[in-house]
Amino acid sequence: MSGDTQRVTVAWGRIETWLCEHAVASADLLRSPVGEADIAAAEVVMGVELPATLAAWYRVHDGFDEGHGAGILPAGMAMLPLADLVDEYRMHTRDWEREVGILPFARKAGDTWSGWYVDARRGEPSYGDLGHWSVDGGDDLYPLGRGGWPLVDWLDEIAAALEEGRCLHRPDGTDDRHDWPVLTGSQGLTWIDPRDPRLFPDGMIKPDGPR
Repeated sequence: MSGDTQRVTVAWGRIETWLCEHAVASADLLRSPVGEADIAAAEVVMGVELPATLAAWYRVHDGFDEGHGAGILPAGMAMLPLADLVDEYRMHTRDWEREVGILPFARKAGDTWSGWYVDARRGEPSYGDLGHWSVDGGDDLYPLGRGGWPLVDWLDEIAAALEEGRCLHRPDGTDDRHDWPVLTGSQGLTWIDPRDPRLFPDGMIKPDGPR
């Protein structure tokens, strides 16, 4: 196991531990791991090899089931099961004529308009980095204009934000105040901008410090 793939396993272990302690409804939606044969089959269908860090994440959990608390990732998005990633990728490249190698691994439940992707274009400086895709806006690395954010570093930052009860810190150190982890009254995790009362109804709790 390479250093980065091991870091993925450790980072996700921290996130999962936090979910089990504070957001049981979200922890219950984590799916079983993906097998090596499933990863190989997905790569054959897409004609693209998963970056090692994304493959390592799928070896821990095959995405999230739908349901209350599925918005475990920043922006309230859910990790797609591998089979759904393949379907999404084929739609993007075949029907939308998007660039090969942009793997859409997460979106909000029922939302086909935008989501997260990982760059799987070998040889590109952004290989393995996080990006945001949208129907109208195209595919852009995230944070836009601030350099790459490797998937493993993003997962490390998610774990730290949960443990420390704070918003995300972008790679350049700036606060992403649009992305705070919040707990619902039904023990689910999501990420919102709590400064917007439309997004932060009564019953939600914004962690304010380590927990």
